[in-house]
Amino acid sequence: MTSIPVFPLNAVLFPGVVTPLHIFEDRYRALMRDLLAISDPSDRVFAVVAIREGYEVGEHGMQSMHRTGTLVQLTESERYDDGRFDIEVTGRQRVILNTVDGSGEYLRADCDLVADDAGPVDVEAAEEAERALAAFEEYRDQLSDLRGGPVLAGPMPHDPTYLSYSLAATCLLSQSERQELLEAPDAASRLRMLRFSLREEMRAMRALPSLPATEVARTRWSPN
Repeated sequence: MTSIPVFPLNAVLFPGVVTPLHIFEDRYRALMRDLLAISDPSDRVFAVVAIREGYEVGEHGMQSMHRTGTLVQLTESERYDDGRFDIEVTGRQRVILNTVDGSGEYLRADCDLVADDAGPVDVEAAEEAERALAAFEEYRDQLSDLRGGPVLAGPMPHDPTYLSYSLAATCLLSQSERQELLEAPDAASRLRMLRFSLREEMRAMRALPSLPATEVARTRWSPN
């Protein structure tokens, strides 16, 4: 168990996925300053956890958040004269929050780090990865037909675990669906859930051919 800063967000981030964030609240400006003061970049980490009830900012603010989130590393930052930051973070691994401490400038929590299986890829996960990739290619082709031109996306990882996270970040899903994917016990389960979601989305696109709000070209992943 380890104590790390916590950043509640109205979004679900995934391991291996690179995500841009805009930092403007005073407490998270303080978090960025503290992180940038750490000499070793690999130690500039915090947990991003999706908000269950409430808002990121405003009068009422966050009321509750999920227990499962993602440990991210601050990999790029640009500070503006007024103290705001544009940053990029790279997801490293899942975390489960235990005790949350709100006494400081920003939240901290005792967290358990959740390691994904780093051993040889099992047959079930490899088969699910092939099926999910095929479903994604079909989905992208159907979306290209609707838009009247090719929908570009970067190359997808072949490792089932990182593929599942990359697809989860790329595909059109609700926040609750993304949270369920983050909490899935393994890559094979996550890929099955994604394949079902892609099939449902393609069925809806055929029935009502409007453009989904997905941005498949903007998601990047990183194994680091």
